[in-house]
Amino acid sequence: MYVPFYGFRVKPFQLKPDPSFFFGSKGHKRAMAYLEYGLSQREGFIVITGEVGAGKTTLVRNLFRKLESEKILAAQIVNTDLESADTLRMVAAAFGLPYENSDKASLLIRLEQFFRQCDQQGKRTLLVVDEAQNLSRRTVEELRMLSNFQTDDRPLLQTFLLGQPEFRKTLLGSDMEQLRQRVIATYHLGPMDLSETRLYIEHRLKTAGWCGDPSFEDDTFETIHNHAAGIPRRINALCDRLLLMGCLEKLHNFGSTEVDEVIRDIQQEFEIPIAAADVPDISDLGLVREESLSHLQSMSARIVKLEDSVVSLAHLLKQVLSLARSNKSPPKDT
Repeated sequence: MYVPFYGFRVKPFQLKPDPSFFFGSKGHKRAMAYLEYGLSQREGFIVITGEVGAGKTTLVRNLFRKLESEKILAAQIVNTDLESADTLRMVAAAFGLPYENSDKASLLIRLEQFFRQCDQQGKRTLLVVDEAQNLSRRTVEELRMLSNFQTDDRPLLQTFLLGQPEFRKTLLGSDMEQLRQRVIATYHLGPMDLSETRLYIEHRLKTAGWCGDPSFEDDTFETIHNHAAGIPRRINALCDRLLLMGCLEKLHNFGSTEVDEVIRDIQQEFEIPIAAADVPDISDLGLVREESLSHLQSMSARIVKLEDSVVSLAHLLKQVLSLARSNKSPPKDT
């Protein structure tokens, strides 16, 4: 909707990872350097961690774009909440191998044969595992075992593990020592600072064809940064909504006031709605109070009447019992 309004070629803040929008912040440049270093080593594991939305997937897709497809065959796994045997099937499927109705032994044999065939053709195989924090320890061990496939002088498979910060806890487990010995580099991708947030927003706008419309006040970037905490995906979501609001209200300049308004709208959308019937109208509070007092007075009167009835009934019952005793008394001798 707002793309033609502002004259963009494409949406500048789409949530889908797109390597054409890759922005090299200090953290992203360093993470990319670690990945490239790992490729140059041709062996071992590279571990990249970061918060949700930090840009790990975009980072890898940018790396894929640089790879020489005739020399490196790369595959990626995203769905990792699986049992170990299912993970092997996912690896086979990622490399285009048949996997249905195959047991673990058959999968391992098929994978090794494939890796050796690639090596004979002068190609290296790279496996990228995203969302690694979902991997069980047993599954991580299965992935480590794949690194045992090698020729006399080099491994047949290299693996990159991408995950959220909790994956580091898995790596630090006492049963992960063999994997840690094969990790040649690890890096945590942190959030962007304020200056990088501004450059990031402007970079995505320019990549989408921005020519200065809309314009942004200086305080706009600080407000966006504070709300999004420097996380790219959060920035994208907020800026996308900001541009949508601007289109609907015909705005061509944004300041912190407009950003705050969008933030409030987003927060309200995720609040639990309260039924209107559950909250009385303030204007009706007096009427509600009067109705409540009237109800209490009526109840009090009914209780008084009920007590009177009980007393009367008790008195009547006493008379009945007294009469019954007198009728049962034997007549006196005359």
